Amino acid sequence: MACAFVLGMAYVPAQAEDAKPAPAASAAPQYTLKDLNEQLVMATLWVQTSVEYRALCQQVYNWVKVLVDKDLAEVKTDKKRIIIVDGDETTIQANTYEAFVIDKDQEYPTGWYEWVASATGEPIPGAVEGLSYAASKGVETYYVTNRKIDKEYQGTLDNLKKFGFPNVDPEHVIYRQVGQPDDKLQRQLDLEKKYHLVVYVGDDFNDFPLGTHKKSLDERSKAFVDSKDKWGSRYLMLPNPMYGSWEKTLNNNQVGMSADEQNKIRRQYLRKWK
Repeated sequence: MACAFVLGMAYVPAQAEDAKPAPAASAAPQYTLKDLNEQLVMATLWVQTSVEYRALCQQVYNWVKVLVDKDLAEVKTDKKRIIIVDGDETTIQANTYEAFVIDKDQEYPTGWYEWVASATGEPIPGAVEGLSYAASKGVETYYVTNRKIDKEYQGTLDNLKKFGFPNVDPEHVIYRQVGQPDDKLQRQLDLEKKYHLVVYVGDDFNDFPLGTHKKSLDERSKAFVDSKDKWGSRYLMLPNPMYGSWEKTLNNNQVGMSADEQNKIRRQYLRKWK
C-alpha cells in the first residue's frame, strides 16, 4: 500500500504507481423547466391564497372610485372621461393558468388559448365594483390588452361579460392586432388624444405610457423616478409577482433561453447580505 506524508497541516495521499485516475465526476443534471416552475409556486400561492394580495387589489380599485369623484369635482371637460386598464392580472386573474403549467411541467403558451376560450378567469378583487362605480358616474372603461384579436377575441369578451364588467364591446376592448408588437404605447396615446383620461390601472410597467417597452433595467428605473409623482394620482399599479416585463428585462428581452440559463441569470441579480 502506498505511504502518505503529512506536510505541515496538509494531508497528501501518495499515489500508487499502478493506480488508475479516478473517473471524472458526472456533470450535474441540467436545471429543467420543472425546476424553474418550482420558483413560480410561491408567487402563485400568494396570489391565490393571501389576504394581502386581495387587500392590495381592493385598495387600488377603492382608489379608482376616489379618483373618479375627484376628477368629476375638479376637472371641466367636454371630452368623454375614460379609465384605461389592462386585461390579465388587472381585470381578470390568470393564476389558475399559472398553476396549470406548474402542474403539467409546461410553460406559456401551452394550453393558454384553450384557457382563454374557457372564460374561467376570476375577476381581480374589487375590479368589477370599482369600474362599475366609474360607469355609474359616466366614466367609461377601455381595456387595452395584449391578448391577440385573432386567437383570444371571443373568450376575452365572454370572460369579462360573465362577471359584469362595464363597457365590454368591440369598441372598448382593444386587442393586439395581427402582426402588431406587444407595445401598448400607441394604443394608449391614441385614446389619450381622443378622450379625457382619469386614470390608468395595470399590473405591469408597460401598462402605462412610459415608453419602456423592451428597455433595460436602468432605463426602466429612470422612467420610474421621472414619473414618481404620478403614482397614486394618474397611475395605479396592481401586484403581480408571477410574470411580466420585469422578468423579461432580466433576460435582456431574449426569448428561447433554457431553464438553466434563466435560473443562473435570476440568481445573479439577487442582492445578498454579506
